[in-house]
Amino acid sequence: MPFRTRALLTGLAGTVAFATVLAGCGATPSSQPGGSASSQPPAAAGNQASKSTNRAPSAPPVELSANVADNATNVAVSTKVEVKASAGTLSKVTLTYTGVDNKGQTVTGTVDGSLAKDRGSWAAGELLEPSATYQLAMSGRNTADKPTTSTTTFKTQKLTLAEQTFPTLYPLPDSKVGIGMPVVVNFDVPVQDKAAAEKRLHVTSQPEQTGSWHWYSSTQVRYRPENYWKPGTKVSVNADLNGADLGGGIYGQTSGSTNFTVGRSLVTKVNLATDVATVYRDGKKVRTIYVSGGKKGWSTRSGIKLIMAKEYNKTMTNEMIGAAEDYSLVAKYALRITNSGEFLHSAPWNAANFGVRNASHGCVGMSIADSGWLYENTLIGDPVVTTGTSRGVEPGNRYSDWNESYASYAKGSAL
Repeated sequence: MPFRTRALLTGLAGTVAFATVLAGCGATPSSQPGGSASSQPPAAAGNQASKSTNRAPSAPPVELSANVADNATNVAVSTKVEVKASAGTLSKVTLTYTGVDNKGQTVTGTVDGSLAKDRGSWAAGELLEPSATYQLAMSGRNTADKPTTSTTTFKTQKLTLAEQTFPTLYPLPDSKVGIGMPVVVNFDVPVQDKAAAEKRLHVTSQPEQTGSWHWYSSTQVRYRPENYWKPGTKVSVNADLNGADLGGGIYGQTSGSTNFTVGRSLVTKVNLATDVATVYRDGKKVRTIYVSGGKKGWSTRSGIKLIMAKEYNKTMTNEMIGAAEDYSLVAKYALRITNSGEFLHSAPWNAANFGVRNASHGCVGMSIADSGWLYENTLIGDPVVTTGTSRGVEPGNRYSDWNESYASYAKGSAL
């Protein structure tokens, strides 16, 4: 029918407008003015519907996993809790615990941790407490930003005090010490794996100075720099031992830290061949002291000792050192320099021998004025360098750290 209409119209003059109207109302014109016939068929409605239902698959939920199983028991306190995220990232991790301390009191706490830069993992900043119940709360988001949460609960192993060792650190926090003072860590239960313990002992100093640990026994390790500390040095010590496996079923009971500042250099040189002591501050002589050391059979030890304690009105008796002679004398000022009983102290009863001969039972005696000056001007850790006798300082007789080369001292490290 449309083709017949078009043929009739082409024979009539003045009917162009009418033909145009019909063309506008038809399906698709066979030709365009100034152009060619269209060869493209109209889009099918069914194709549009098909495209609208072809959706991308949804993103899977983020998977949150920990290195400790849910409801686990007897988890080793040496475990460092870690969390990982797959098919997404971590948003937040919280690790809390409830336990009982050595006094039977309930304790609670939160374990700090850190997220990786890509937020794909989290690691606890410390190990675990014994006999405690932990709750690990994790949350994350998948690639489509859909959140997921998960909780894990576990219990740690039980430990007796005999299975834990408590570290005590010296010098005490905020101390001011002499240039020879070592760092000292004492353990109340012997350490079986010294290397494992030493890896968790950290010393930092400003300015930085080379140093080494040296084990004197399974209950004591000390640290000294290669040379005397530089005056003014600030030192920080961290013993990250809480929960650490120290071998033989022994674990660190707690962590500890301390810090101290090194004072000016003050060195006392005692020459028992001449019975004269000379004191040097920052390398300059500041005092000369006439002394008397140990007599025959009671020789004072030669070597480098350190001021380790300062006492006032110290009673000296023969029983303290096992001497046959019966005596009890009071030294107004006494500075201990060995565990075995050597002191620098006031000894007015021995004044006739100062600068002349050695007549004591091993201590270095001097006047009350000179011993008082030392008492007021020395710090714990100031070196006392004794010469002039054939008896040396025994290793471990308190702070004997400076009586061997640094190379030899460093061999005492477990690492």
